[in-house]
Amino acid sequence: MGLQNAKASSGKRTNIVMLGLDSAGKSTLLYKFRYKDVFLTMPTIGFNVDMIEAGKDFTLTIWDVGGQKKMRELWSNFLEDTDGLLYVVDSSDKRRLDKSRREFELILKNDSIKNVPVVVLANKQDVPGALNAEEITRKFKMKKYCSDRNWYVQPCCAITGEGLPEALQRVATFARQYSKSKETFTTLRELNACQGFLSSTSGDS
Repeated sequence: MGLQNAKASSGKRTNIVMLGLDSAGKSTLLYKFRYKDVFLTMPTIGFNVDMIEAGKDFTLTIWDVGGQKKMRELWSNFLEDTDGLLYVVDSSDKRRLDKSRREFELILKNDSIKNVPVVVLANKQDVPGALNAEEITRKFKMKKYCSDRNWYVQPCCAITGEGLPEALQRVATFARQYSKSKETFTTLRELNACQGFLSSTSGDS
């Protein structure tokens, strides 16, 4: 499942953007998704990108974007043409949960990500006192803010890998469904445009 194989694949590719506050564990999660191993990571200045095969002829291109304040101001630039959002939360950092929720709400208000499916990764479940998936669901008001899209809250631990296969499967399923619905919408729009053109040319003759 190497990067070369993913690049060579002629199958379907989808873009997944991974956001969250700095130190939430995004880069560690990406490495664990990719290499099934844990690396010592530094704060991401800019972004990391990797391609992960998530089934036959289906590749996820995951954009891991830095979470420092300066980078958060640029998040909107990464939302266009996205097929799924992975939002990473440090479930153990209760001091910053409100800030994380506010940033999450801002992202969802962006028109570029309207109807795009969301998987929230409730990371650092290994830390005593971390909020569980149900508590994160309530804290982030998922039912209210994600009523127009597919969403899921997955408890996980980037260090042990717990919950990551399920998270990857979930985001791949959502992205596949969203990508298909987007293609259907584009096809219908093109057909309507074509019919409009034909009726206008027949009216001219």
